[in-house]
Amino acid sequence: MIELSPTERIKTVTSENFISRYKESQKPVIIEQLTKDWPAREKWNVEYIKKVAGENIVPLYDSKPSTDRKHQHAPAARMKIKSYLDLLHQGENDLRMFFYNILAEAPQLTEDFSYPDIGLKLFKKLPVLFFGGKGAKVQMHYDIDLADILLCHFGGKKRVYLFPPEQTKYIYRVPFSFSSLFDIDYENPDYEKYPALRNLKGEIAELDHGDVLYIPSGYWHYIVYEDISFSMALRAFPRKPKAFSKLIYNLVVVRNIDGLMRKFIGQSWNERNERMATFNTHKKLGINV
Repeated sequence: MIELSPTERIKTVTSENFISRYKESQKPVIIEQLTKDWPAREKWNVEYIKKVAGENIVPLYDSKPSTDRKHQHAPAARMKIKSYLDLLHQGENDLRMFFYNILAEAPQLTEDFSYPDIGLKLFKKLPVLFFGGKGAKVQMHYDIDLADILLCHFGGKKRVYLFPPEQTKYIYRVPFSFSSLFDIDYENPDYEKYPALRNLKGEIAELDHGDVLYIPSGYWHYIVYEDISFSMALRAFPRKPKAFSKLIYNLVVVRNIDGLMRKFIGQSWNERNERMATFNTHKKLGINV
């Protein structure tokens, strides 16, 4: 069975302790008071975002896999932020707002936070927001840019399932992508269909308003929105040559191969990769199903 332990939760941390205890060991942690002096901690809620950026039109994404010749990250819909947030209040909805660049789209929001001084060289040109309504889920994936991430959370509760890179062999990674199979429910896994999941070990982070979750580079994460909420991701890109070269490979080679094959082959490419995710996982682990 999937083995999950709670992510460590601390009040504060110095930059020296963060680097030695968490960054160098690539260990997730929830820091409760990192945002305590931010105006955002008091101001940021759904109504405030509607007031500041409600007229902006954004792409929205659902929990369905892309099919046929659609790009892997093709949006399911587009609408004004205020209309989207009103929609979330009508009940469970799987539409999510993804990678909303504050600096480009709502620069006034940058006045409400500061970049934490905890030893990470944060990239200050890409603070991005992620929104979701109650019941929304984000497929298991790791970030293509291999960044260390500070996920600053606001609003209601959100659960983040975390798995280190060494657990990849159990996750049914889809070839030419950065995600696992879409139909795996990590809250209620089908161990008969996906027996490798029985060996999976990770953590679960329960986030409340104002919490900051450190997600180390290359960590797999699966997200469940328990309430309407949103998070801001601050990123520190890899600097070591090996990790940086992998970042470039992901961006230039892997992503483009997948995009081209989807465009020219279509649904058969998607189906082939889904089959190979299961085949490769079971073959490497010696599993006969």
